[in-house]
Amino acid sequence: MKCLILAAGYATRLYPLTKNFPKPLLPVKEKPILDWLIEDIDESGNVDEYIVISNHKFAHQFEDWAAGHKQMITVVDDGTNTNETRLGAVCDIQFAIDSLKLTGDLLVIAGDNLLDFSLTNFISYAKEKRTSCIMRYYEPSEQKLRKCGVVEVDENDLILNMEEKPEIPRSHWCCPPFYFYKADDVPLVARGIESGCGVDAPGSFIAWLSTQTVVHAMKMTGKRYDIGDLESYQAIQKLYKSE
Repeated sequence: MKCLILAAGYATRLYPLTKNFPKPLLPVKEKPILDWLIEDIDESGNVDEYIVISNHKFAHQFEDWAAGHKQMITVVDDGTNTNETRLGAVCDIQFAIDSLKLTGDLLVIAGDNLLDFSLTNFISYAKEKRTSCIMRYYEPSEQKLRKCGVVEVDENDLILNMEEKPEIPRSHWCCPPFYFYKADDVPLVARGIESGCGVDAPGSFIAWLSTQTVVHAMKMTGKRYDIGDLESYQAIQKLYKSE
C-alpha cells in the first residue's frame, strides 16, 4: 500500500512562518509534523512507500527532508508556484496517480494534521471493511461544521450522504482529511473530476464516490488537531510540550 500525503498548499494563514517554508515540516516538540504521521503509520507495516505531493515552491525542501529518512519517500512536484495557481487537493491526488501510475490501495492523508491516536486502527478498519473508508468525529459546533465535510451514516458506518462545507449541516459527524481508497476506486478519481466534483477540498471526491459505491466511515477513537493558523499552531505546541 502507498501513502499519499497532501502537502501542496501554501498555508497563507500561517504567514510569516510558512512564507518560505512548508507547513507539514513545521516542528512540533522539535519534530516535523510529517514525522509524527509517518512514524505512526509505519508501525502498521502496511505501507511500502510514502508519496508527498508538493508544489514547486517547496518541493526541494521536502526532498531534503526525505533524504534523511529510512522509509521510501517520493516527492512529486505539481508545478505550481503560488496559492492562486494551486491545483486543488483532488487534482493533486490525480496528478500523483498519473505521475507514478498508482493502481493499488491508497492511504491519503493531509500533511498538516496531528492525531492523538494511531492511524494503524484506521488501516485495520479499512482492511476489515474491504471498501474505501473515511473517519468521522462528533462536532457540536454548526459554525465549524459549515467549514468541513459532514457525513450521515447508518448503524453499520455506511455513508448515506456526505457534503463539503454545507450551508445547513445534516448531522454532527465531521470528516477529517484522512482517507483509504480501495484499489478498485483509485481510477474513479479521474471520473469524479470529470463529473464535476469539487477539487479544492479532498473530501469532495469522497462525497462523490459515496454516490457511486460503498464507502464506510469509522468513528474516531481520539482527537484530531488541525494546524490551520498561528493560533492553532501555538496551541498544539503548548499541548505537546505539556505532554
